[in-house]
Amino acid sequence: MNRTIVITVIVLSSFCVFSQNTINDFLAEIEKNNSKLVALRSSLKAQKLENRTGNYLQNPEVEFHYLWGNPASMGNRTDISIKQSFDFPSAYRYKNQISDIKDLQMDIEYNRQYRDLMFKARIICLELIYINAVIVEHNSRLEHAESIANSEKRKYDNGESNVLEYNKTQLNLLNVKNSLETLTIEKESMMAELAGLNGGKSIKIDNDDFPVVELPLDFDQWYSMAETSNPVLNWVKKEIELNQRQEKYQRAMSLPKIEAGYMSEKVVGEQFQGVMIGMTIPLWENKNTVKHAKENIIAYQDIEADTKLQFYSHLSTLHRKALSLQSSLNKYRNELKLYSNSELLHKALSGGEISIIEYMFEVSIYYESIEKLMELELELNKTVAELNQYAIW
Repeated sequence: MNRTIVITVIVLSSFCVFSQNTINDFLAEIEKNNSKLVALRSSLKAQKLENRTGNYLQNPEVEFHYLWGNPASMGNRTDISIKQSFDFPSAYRYKNQISDIKDLQMDIEYNRQYRDLMFKARIICLELIYINAVIVEHNSRLEHAESIANSEKRKYDNGESNVLEYNKTQLNLLNVKNSLETLTIEKESMMAELAGLNGGKSIKIDNDDFPVVELPLDFDQWYSMAETSNPVLNWVKKEIELNQRQEKYQRAMSLPKIEAGYMSEKVVGEQFQGVMIGMTIPLWENKNTVKHAKENIIAYQDIEADTKLQFYSHLSTLHRKALSLQSSLNKYRNELKLYSNSELLHKALSGGEISIIEYMFEVSIYYESIEKLMELELELNKTVAELNQYAIW
C-alpha cells in the first residue's frame, strides 16, 4: 500500500520538461507526415500560380483581309493589321499588389489549418498522457487488489472470513482488471487516431507525466503577441488591404484604355501603311465597382473589430479558467496528501479493526480523489493548450 501511495504521488506531482519536448517531437513528425498538410502545401503552389494569371498584357490582335475585286479589272485588296490593347499603366501595378496579398492570404490560411491540426494532435497527446497515468495508477491498484484477494482467499479457506467478504475482494479484483482492459482499448483507439494524423505511421507515447504549465502573468502583454499570431485576424487584415488595392485598381480601370498597332492596306498599284491608335472610354462597364470595393473595406473593418473583441474575450476567459484550475489543482494535491487515510486504513485492516468491506468503501474514496486530481491536471493542460493555440508553434 505504501508503494502505491509513493507511485501515485510521483505520477501526480511531477511536471517534466522532457514530456513537453516529446510532444513537440511528435508534432514535428505529424507536420512532416500528415497527408492533409502535404496536400495543402501542393495546393498552395497551384493557387499562388493562379493568383498571377491575368496580370499581364492582353493578347495582341492580328487581322488579315484578302478581298476580291469586282469587276476583276479592279484587282484584289489586301489588309493587314496588328494591334495591342493597354490598360492604364497603374492598373498593372495594382494587379501585382493584389496577387501578392492573395499569396499572403494563402499562407495565412495554410497556417490556420496547420495550427488547428497541431492543436488536435496536441490534445490527443495530452489525453494519451492522462490515460498512461491512469493505467499506472490502475496497475498499482491491480497489484494491491490481487494481494488483498489472495489474502482474503487464504482466510476464507482457513475459515477466518465469510463468503461475503471473499466475494467482495474477487469482485474488486474483477473491476480493476476490467477498468485496465477498457483503458487499454481507449489508448489503442487514440493511438490509431494519432497514427491517422501521422500519415498512417504509428506513434508510441508512453509518457505518464504532463508538460510544464506556464501561464502568462501579464495577460494584456501576452495577448498582443497572440493577436499578431492569430491567422483569422491576419487574414481579415489582409482582406482589408486587398480591398483597398481593389479600390485603386478599379479606379485605374475606370480610366481610358489605349490601343496601338500597325495597319497596311494594299490595292493594285497602291499601298497604304502606318500606325493606328485607339481609345476605349469606360462609361458603363465598370459602374459601381469602386463603390463596391469601398463598401467591402468598411464591412471587413467591422468584421476585424468584432473578431478582435471576440478573440480577446475568449482568451481572457481561458486565462481566468486556467488560473483557477491551476490554483484548484495545487490546493487539491496538497490537501489530498494532508488528509489521505490510505496508510491508516491499511493498518486498520491488517490489525482487524475494520472489515474488508469497510476498507474497500473507504479506499474507494481515496481512489476517486486521485482520479479527480488527474482529471483536473488534464483539464488544465487542455485549457493551456487552447490558450496557447495562437501564441506558440
